[in-house]
Amino acid sequence: MTLPLGLEDVRAARLLLEGISRETPVQGLRGLSDQVGGQVLLKCENLQRTGSFKIRGAYVRIARLTDEQRAIGVVAASAGNHAQGVALAASLLGCASTVFMPQAAPLPKVAATRAYGAHVRHAGHTVDEALVAAKAFAEETGATLIHPFDHPDIVAGQGTVGLELLEQCPDVKTVVVCTGGGGLVAGIALAVKGIRPDVRIVAAQAAGADTFRPSLAAGHPVPLRTMTTMADGIAVGCPGELPFAIVRELVDHVVTVDEEALSRALLLALERAKLVVEPAGAAALAAVMEDPTAFEPPVVVVLSGGNIDPLLLTKVVRHGLVAAGRFLSLDVAIPDRPGALARLLSVLGDTGANVLDVQHSRTGAGLHVHDVAVGLQLETRGREHGDEVLAALAAASYVVSP
Repeated sequence: MTLPLGLEDVRAARLLLEGISRETPVQGLRGLSDQVGGQVLLKCENLQRTGSFKIRGAYVRIARLTDEQRAIGVVAASAGNHAQGVALAASLLGCASTVFMPQAAPLPKVAATRAYGAHVRHAGHTVDEALVAAKAFAEETGATLIHPFDHPDIVAGQGTVGLELLEQCPDVKTVVVCTGGGGLVAGIALAVKGIRPDVRIVAAQAAGADTFRPSLAAGHPVPLRTMTTMADGIAVGCPGELPFAIVRELVDHVVTVDEEALSRALLLALERAKLVVEPAGAAALAAVMEDPTAFEPPVVVVLSGGNIDPLLLTKVVRHGLVAAGRFLSLDVAIPDRPGALARLLSVLGDTGANVLDVQHSRTGAGLHVHDVAVGLQLETRGREHGDEVLAALAAASYVVSP
């Protein structure tokens, strides 16, 4: 199949982005490299201007508009990262921008978009609903719609990530890319396959927004009826026509990761790589963590963004700790008499578990009239330590309910 754009388009976009986008670093992740059996490198687009790769495509698209089009202005729809990319690119090019964002868009992303110079309007509950409003605004005002992923300039701009990672890791064998509407993975596939057709390209999607697998099975983009994922940056209800055509031809495999896997990946990036990554940006890392032996090294994992609401970060880190076995939540029935709680806590103290929270309840289904239910939140060193804690409680004749 002849694709509507190729490697030369990506190279041309790179020239346009000189002095605008950063060449983001790559860094190793030793623990995961050991599991994979070879080098794993993180391509840190979370350290890009505006906190994600989106400035690349947005700038290329707006820079190629005519003076008359830029004078009228541009409009976009986004949950946050594309919004910030469009806002900054438009400001750099002296162009007014209006961005439609879902009602529940993270407040830091909304504030950042405004700070970059865009006029923010809220519409709908998803990016797709916001996009409908943006298209209507474009028709009413004559503003140019800057689509988040379905345009050749956008795809070419995002593809510059692929050119960089090939230079930074010339012997790469597998590239894993966070995927929503498909603009980033399509652009990277054009760049990488255009130079190294032997490199395997894997798209990683959130399981709650799995658009590409059913679309590839059907042979055309298929909209999802519902989506449920905390990874708002890749919660896209339907692949773009152009990215879909490229993915179908050039991407080798599409995988999905669930919410727990996303949480664990975000936690690993924070703890071991010292990188703040949003859930959408951690999807590729989560995919490698879930099945390390499925990816031939050297592996380059693209961390696509780091714009996360601090409140969500707190929740996700806690969820990640639970998923990694670092937190235990359990109920223990003890006699309702002096010293019983102290004995329970002594047993826990001997195991080395850290008690974070204790709650008493004297009523409950199945609870004996002379017993008290003690709800415990414990911090452990991992799953094995958690099993040791449960074994110690059982040895001390405590009945534990998860």
